[in-house]
Amino acid sequence: MTEWVKRLQGYVKIRVWGFAPQRFINLCSNKGILLWNIEKQEDVYTMCIGLRSFYELRPIARKTKVRVVISERYGLPFFVPGMLRRKAFLAGLFLAVAFWLISSLFVWDIQVTGNYQVTDDVFYSFLEQEGIHTGMRRSELNIGELEKQIRRKFSQVTWTSGRLDGTRLVIEVKENDMSVPEVVQDAAGAGKDLVAECNGVITDMIVRCGVPKVSIGSEVAKGDILVEGRIPIYAEDGTVREYRPVTPDADIVLEHTGTFQAYLPADYIRKKYTGRQKTFYFIHFGDREWKPEKKMDFLQYDSVLETCPVKALEYLQIPCMVGRITYREYQKTEYYYTVSEAETVLQKKIMDFLETLDEKGVQIISKDVKIETKRAGWTAHGELLLREAAVSLVDSRAEDTGAEDLDRNED
Repeated sequence: MTEWVKRLQGYVKIRVWGFAPQRFINLCSNKGILLWNIEKQEDVYTMCIGLRSFYELRPIARKTKVRVVISERYGLPFFVPGMLRRKAFLAGLFLAVAFWLISSLFVWDIQVTGNYQVTDDVFYSFLEQEGIHTGMRRSELNIGELEKQIRRKFSQVTWTSGRLDGTRLVIEVKENDMSVPEVVQDAAGAGKDLVAECNGVITDMIVRCGVPKVSIGSEVAKGDILVEGRIPIYAEDGTVREYRPVTPDADIVLEHTGTFQAYLPADYIRKKYTGRQKTFYFIHFGDREWKPEKKMDFLQYDSVLETCPVKALEYLQIPCMVGRITYREYQKTEYYYTVSEAETVLQKKIMDFLETLDEKGVQIISKDVKIETKRAGWTAHGELLLREAAVSLVDSRAEDTGAEDLDRNED
């Protein structure tokens, strides 16, 4: 902090030599003149002194018969006059500060995190419909209302938070782990039924709403009703007066047999790069893009895109991006799998399939998958014992018997 004060006020580094330099230093101390960084180099003393105090040295120097010479100058009083003579630099500095201040009034970047079920394209399309886009004024942004609109639009989102981080709008969301089914009733209000999606055995069952038609250990076929969406309403005499349609809600786990099959041909095509390539640079600012005309004499090629956003400061995002595209020529070459290569590829396909099941919440009880050699390639096939919530909502199969059942009971 003291160093900054010294630089704001300005100070100089002086060289002192003559008849009595030690007495010169002592007299400065007696008069309250601050000296620092005092060093002796043979018969010459070097030291630093404040700019204001420097003008008080003349009577002391005459009295001690020494010479005082300025060797270096520091601080704002010496920096500003030099800058005033550099008009181009001052104009550039003024424009840079003005650009920074004006740019800080707008939103130049939008970042969404925590969305897995709702894709980025869907989320950004929703923001565009709500008038949220890059380049908008920060004063036009109502974060509280935006959070409400996100929760209304996406039923999967259970929590959302928005904040401005400099010129970047950061939206954080949390989604429900359980998928939210879309419940649509017809005009008659017939309700829904929960049915099995495949043949299997019920291993776990918790019903929160609806009438269960099966129990744990029951064998069911594809399409069988597991939970009916009609709740009977009984009269005082114990007879069914009417049925009230509801949307079933239950956690049901089915154990069933699944199959896996993958085929791998004996030959495949692989890219062989020739080493020839061309690179083009481009600039993207807002909705505009400047890039040179592409003149390509390659028959077959792919491209590698590299981009780098431009940042003025850490919290000042600019809608500008520079990048380059590299086009690489290649030739298609035919190769044949060896036995070990084919087994490696098929094993990876099997592991990818199992990982996909695990991500969907499917429990794998056992698996029996074999790899066999075919005349034109290899095949992997087998059966798996799975446990999953293989159920779905369908329109109720029973007719609306509210009034009809009442008439039938009276008969």
